[in-house]
Order: sequence, then C-alpha cells, then structure tokens
Amino acid sequence: MAKAGPEGLITALDIGSSKVSAMIAQKGDGGELIVLGTGQRESKGIKRGCIADMGATEVAVREAVEQAERIAQTNIENVWVGFSAGGLVSDVASIEFEMGGHRIEQSDIDALLRAGRESIDPAGRMVLHAQPALYTLDGITGVKNPLGLHADRLGVHIHVVAADGSPVRNIGLCVAKSHLEVKSIIAAPVATGLACLSAEERELGTALVEMGAGITNVSLFAGGMLVGLTTIQMGAADITDDIASTFGASRGQAERMKCFHGCANATPRDNHDVIEITPLSEDGAGEGPRITKAQLIAVIRTRLEVLMGEIGKALTAMKFDGNVGRQVVLTGGGAELKGIADYAQSALGRSVRVGRPRGLTGLPDAHSGPAFATLAGLVHHAATDPIDLRALSHADHQVVHRPSPFSMVKRLIRTAKANY
Repeated sequence: MAKAGPEGLITALDIGSSKVSAMIAQKGDGGELIVLGTGQRESKGIKRGCIADMGATEVAVREAVEQAERIAQTNIENVWVGFSAGGLVSDVASIEFEMGGHRIEQSDIDALLRAGRESIDPAGRMVLHAQPALYTLDGITGVKNPLGLHADRLGVHIHVVAADGSPVRNIGLCVAKSHLEVKSIIAAPVATGLACLSAEERELGTALVEMGAGITNVSLFAGGMLVGLTTIQMGAADITDDIASTFGASRGQAERMKCFHGCANATPRDNHDVIEITPLSEDGAGEGPRITKAQLIAVIRTRLEVLMGEIGKALTAMKFDGNVGRQVVLTGGGAELKGIADYAQSALGRSVRVGRPRGLTGLPDAHSGPAFATLAGLVHHAATDPIDLRALSHADHQVVHRPSPFSMVKRLIRTAKANY
C-alpha cells in the first residue's frame, strides 16, 4: 500500500503530443536528486502541444502518475508541469535604481526586485516565469550577488517567459481534474536547458532544439538565461505521418519503421535491405508492399530538409552566429532518430550534439534518452526553487528599460567570456 509522501518530494509531469510522463524524485542528504519512480502513458488527447481532448488527456495523466506512485511506493499531491505548446515568448527587462554610492543592503535588493515585478509587460499573455538573472553595478553586467558592495546605480536583468493563456489554463484544469495540485507550470525550454546544458554552455551561448512529436522549440541561451525562443509547428510525428501516407502503412507501423529502420543518413547497403509492410485492410489479408530501407530514408530526409530549413531560419532570426555561439544541442523524441546529429550538423553548418538528461541518480535506462529531457529538467527546476518576482508585492518608483528580446545577447556573451 502506498504511503504518504515524505518532505522534499518532487513530482514532475510532462504532457506531450506523443506521451504523458511523470517522475517522482527526492533531494538526498548530499543535495543529489534521487529518482524514486517514473510513469508513462501514450498521449491521445494532445495536438501540437495543446489539449484537444480533455477526457483522454486526464486519463493519461492519472495513469502515468499512478504508475510512478506504485514504483515509488508513495502518494503525491502536487506536480510541476511542463508546457511546450506554441505561443511561448521570452523577453528580458532591465531595471535600475540610483544608489548614490551607498553600500547595498538587502532592503535595496528587495526594492529592486519589487520594481522588477512592475516592469513585466506580457502583452496579453500569461507569465510563466519572471526571475532575476544577473545584477548590474554602474552598468557592469554579470554580478550574481551585489549585497554589501557600493554602487552609484544598481540594476537587474529580469528574465520573463510568457505564453498564450488558454492552452496554459487547459493544462492546469486537466491536472486539477486528475485530483492534483499544480505547484507551477514551467516552460519546457527552461526546464530542458537545465537538464541538457551545462552552466558554461548556458553562459557562453548555445542553441537548444527540442524536437517533440507535434512541435519543435528552438531556444537560445546566453548569459545564463533563455534570451530567444521560436516555436515551429512541425515535429517527429510529421515524419511518421509522411511514412504512413507514402507507403500505405498504419501510424503504428510507420512509427516502428522510423524507430527500427529509419535513419537520417543513407548508405549504399540501404538499397538492398527490404522492409515488409502489413496491409491496412481490416482482416490483414493479402500481401503488403515491400520497400527498401533507402526508400524509407528518402521520405525521412525530405521532411528533415524542411524542418532543418525552418530551424536554420529561427537561428538566423535570433542572431545565433559565431559571436554568440555555434553549439547546437538536439533533444526531444525526434533526437532519437539514428544519425540525426550528423545530418543536423551538415544542414545547419554548426557543431551539433544530442542532449540527454543528466544529474539524476537512479534514472531508469528507459527514461534516460533525449525524449525525457524536459521531464528531468522539471525536477532540476523544482529543486533549485528559483525566485519568482510574481510573488513579490508592488513597488512605487523605478526606472525601467525594455530592450528588444535579443539586443543584449552579445553583451551578455562578452561578459560571460570575460568571467571565464
């Protein structure tokens, strides 16, 4: 019989277009994060990251959480939920106070953060994150803790992530109908960055490409925070659909063909390897078509060419060049396709690696791949318990500067490199 959860328990819930997954973890005595249980169910009610069938999604959430509870032998009451649907935007606001050369006290920092709360302008969207990233002293960026220092001007960069309100509310409603309390809804790129990128990669400039089933999120990290974000309405499930429609296979069989025989790169041998396709007729009578592995790979590469083109455009729009960084990290279920890193490196002209979750003890092999990076990242995010300016009271007087989302990227990169 499951027992009540102990103190310090963290439960993460990732509701994606192909699967709903849950993870229960606990912080150890040495600060390590220990996985106690995991659960997973097929997602049937999610389209492009948004809930399209509340009932089906609710069932999947309940079953995934119950499976994790059985393995962990504990009951949980609240969850940290990931959100990856379109409409996500990232912005940075800069706030400054005149200090007159005085020594900075905790009350000054508190007043600055309250002022930061008032600077948030989500433009009609729902704010998911509003966190202080780096402080500035007399215009110098990169100060992590200004307490006790003297300055004429004290400032802070506020990292804000917002999303369209309705999809976020639907996620919260679904979790509530599953008899769980939402601790917080976290933007998937923020969580995934914690799981897949080192602190130095987040400082010096790295692009994170999350290839989910229904959507692909392209985000840029610099100066230790998320500074750019673009959502592409295309994902790994589109490759599956292309295979199914081209060869007359069911979606289930097309997914298996992609996973077991698919690859992003072709070899001469692929022209001789034959794959048999089960006919779509209800009784399964008759002989299905036979294709070569080369034909399958050609279909996969056609879709990848389109997707990589969109990713390249997103990186260019975010000014991701040699001055900001060249490393690209692929994650998400789509990153499990064989040869995807080499293909992306050639298509994007940048160094590419596949990002897998790190920093968790006892993580099962089945949940250690890139498809579960967001789930692991939610645990990391919950464990850090970052300051959220939305919880602070109002402030009266502040000087607010609102740069464009990417105007400070190169300045943050220069600061980070100087610190190293």
